Amino acid sequence: MLSRTLLCIAIISASTPLLADTVWLKNGDKLTGTIKVFDGGKLLLNTKYAGDIPLDWKEVKTLESDQHLLVKQDAYTSEMSKSLKAADEGKVTLANGDAPKTVDLASIQQIMKPKPVVTDLVWKGNIDAALDFQRADTDTDDYNLAFKTSASHGRWRHNAKGEFNRETQDDTTTTNNWSAEYSLDRFLTDKFFWDGRITYKHDGIEDLRRQRTVGTGPGYQLWDDELGAFKIGALLNRTDFEYSNGEKDNFYSVSGTWDYNRYLIGKKVEFFTNGELGKPLSGVADYSLDTEVGFRYKVTEWASLNVKAEKDIITGSDNGDLNKTRYTAGFGVAW
Repeated sequence: MLSRTLLCIAIISASTPLLADTVWLKNGDKLTGTIKVFDGGKLLLNTKYAGDIPLDWKEVKTLESDQHLLVKQDAYTSEMSKSLKAADEGKVTLANGDAPKTVDLASIQQIMKPKPVVTDLVWKGNIDAALDFQRADTDTDDYNLAFKTSASHGRWRHNAKGEFNRETQDDTTTTNNWSAEYSLDRFLTDKFFWDGRITYKHDGIEDLRRQRTVGTGPGYQLWDDELGAFKIGALLNRTDFEYSNGEKDNFYSVSGTWDYNRYLIGKKVEFFTNGELGKPLSGVADYSLDTEVGFRYKVTEWASLNVKAEKDIITGSDNGDLNKTRYTAGFGVAW
């Protein structure tokens, strides 16, 4: 009798379909999978048959999900929904026990899985490492480590990045520098934000040993979704230079910034570029450029291979020009 009971349970379990989220499109298509996030006008649905599929929110008729999801209708109004139920075209029902609420899809700005502490926290970033060891007439060891991360909550966004470079040839260190940057964005509207940032760079080899910059200014987020992001900004900066001979410069400048990334080929390949182009308000230098561009290939959901080029230029300085280009290839993790 016990064996028959266990057999019946096994048959019922095998014949019961796994719970899945469902999305109905206005053209009549019906897709099943797992809703990962809705942001920037794109609903990301993870499927077993095609991986992550980005869906245009304007083409969604209705949807349903048995997940606990955080639904945001603006930057300050959010509701924890125990499940989503299909409704009339252009609507969805937020099911919360005895008080279900039907809302227009057009009124929803974001859907995400709630975080354990700060429920609407969106945290993403990556760490890239590159190592190069050559053994020949000249032994060369080359190390590069870089990280970049951002965390958004409400109308605030915290950004941080840093990099370390070191190269030795035989017993001589030819490159030894590191940099760190922190910026805080306050969104005034859904697109416009005000940026405040501080940057520090240290070089143990070049004539320009230390560079400290504090800046603030407006920015504009063109888009930010699961397929990529693009923001531009303008800054008024105060920069302090310290050289190897002990001399110091400080000056004010204006600069333009950009930060762009885009996923290609089914989110397997990411193209990215960011940088800052500055013009001093005094005659201490003609202009400065600090930028990087590269590609990142996702091997797994979290591991990736990367190749990038970095350019650092300062022209017209009384202590000499700086023009450095660096190419790296390595591996990394992303979240």
